[in-house]
Amino acid sequence: MKLFVAGLPNDFDDIDLKEMFELYGEVTSARLITDRATGKSKGFGFVDMPDKIEALQTIEVLHGAGIKGKKISVQQAEERTGGNDYRNRDNFRKRY
Repeated sequence: MKLFVAGLPNDFDDIDLKEMFELYGEVTSARLITDRATGKSKGFGFVDMPDKIEALQTIEVLHGAGIKGKKISVQQAEERTGGNDYRNRDNFRKRY
């Protein structure tokens, strides 16, 4: 299950994110989103946990938890839809 994590401290990196979630179960990947121009964290990321039950329990434990003076938000990530996403060129060609 893919989790969306927001409100992360600015000094967090992928390893910190992965280690935090590994305390609650197996993590297949953890990725912090960074600004392309500056390389600095945008304060959110995604974590993949293969066991849905562990992922749901992790959401219950970590959602609203305080980390370095910030409250984090943890929830199930929503799948992206084609919509107006400019990166989905096939969808663009079909619609226009």
